[in-house]
Amino acid sequence: MNKDKKQVPSTSNQLFGKENYLWMLIGLAVLALGFFLMAGGKSSNPKVFNDAEVYSTTRITIAPMLIIAGFIIEIFAIMKKSKTN
Repeated sequence: MNKDKKQVPSTSNQLFGKENYLWMLIGLAVLALGFFLMAGGKSSNPKVFNDAEVYSTTRITIAPMLIIAGFIIEIFAIMKKSKTN
């Protein structure tokens, strides 16, 4: 055995840290909530069009805002510098 060998400390080669993954999960939850709020509108009678149900404030305004916020959170999670590196 060679005692002159230097020991190299092992470093983590992870691309993202724990906090990045947490932000990614939060962004995914916001995206899922936005898509869930946008879905629906099924009528019991397909020949009747209920415009109040289809064009509600939740589907036209709130859900797209949540989806955009979810994508912004995802971009933040990817770009955030990990404290361990």
